[in-house]
Amino acid sequence: MRHGKKFNHLGRTAPHRKAMLSNMATSLIMNKRISTTVAKAKALRKYVEPILTKAKDDTTHSRRVVFSYLNDKDSVKTLFDEVVGKIAERPGGYTRILKTGNRLGDHADMCIIELVDYNELLLEDAPKKAKTRRSRRGKGGTADKVESKVTPETEEATEVGQEEVVEDEVVTVEEDVEDKKVEDSASEDPGPEADATNDVALGEPTEEAEVIQEVPSEELKADAEQATEELSTEEAEDSSQNASDEKEEDKDKDAEK
Repeated sequence: MRHGKKFNHLGRTAPHRKAMLSNMATSLIMNKRISTTVAKAKALRKYVEPILTKAKDDTTHSRRVVFSYLNDKDSVKTLFDEVVGKIAERPGGYTRILKTGNRLGDHADMCIIELVDYNELLLEDAPKKAKTRRSRRGKGGTADKVESKVTPETEEATEVGQEEVVEDEVVTVEEDVEDKKVEDSASEDPGPEADATNDVALGEPTEEAEVIQEVPSEELKADAEQATEELSTEEAEDSSQNASDEKEEDKDKDAEK
């Protein structure tokens, strides 16, 4: 009967099961991944992960304990020389099971079991988690608050950024002041063109004015006489028309009476 069964016997006796798991652990350490059934992979994970944790302590005692489980000198050497360097910062969870479907012969569930730190494709896609510091505040076990960890490098970066911003502002202010000085100087120093216009406005003789003054006075007099004659003739005609209009109005009034 199977009362109190706490692990999968895998249909084998205890020595057979132990030898099989030892051989599978050796193959996993040497090849970094193996293909097997899901049931055997789950049993192997419970068997090999404590061995990997033990290997982090590189002492003679730990090497002898690991050798008692693996029974292979090459795998022990590979584990302590190569694999431990990869899993040094990982606190457990050294293996991964990837299901691959069913086997054709007996339709068993197949999978691949591998060491997590040797799958470079998944390591590149995995996002990097930011380091945080948890602190418990208040009484009675309040909820944990996550605070971002500030390093001296980030503080230096922020200080450098602030200094750059301040320098940019100072440069812009200096440029504005220089532009204003240039505008003021331009308004104060009008230049040669403004001097010429001022001379003309004040009545000082220029070349054009001298040309105008050289026109003979006789022609000007003749033009003035013609203008006066035309005005006198126009006034005479207007007066005669007004007189004729008055006479006609008087005749109309007499006729009405």
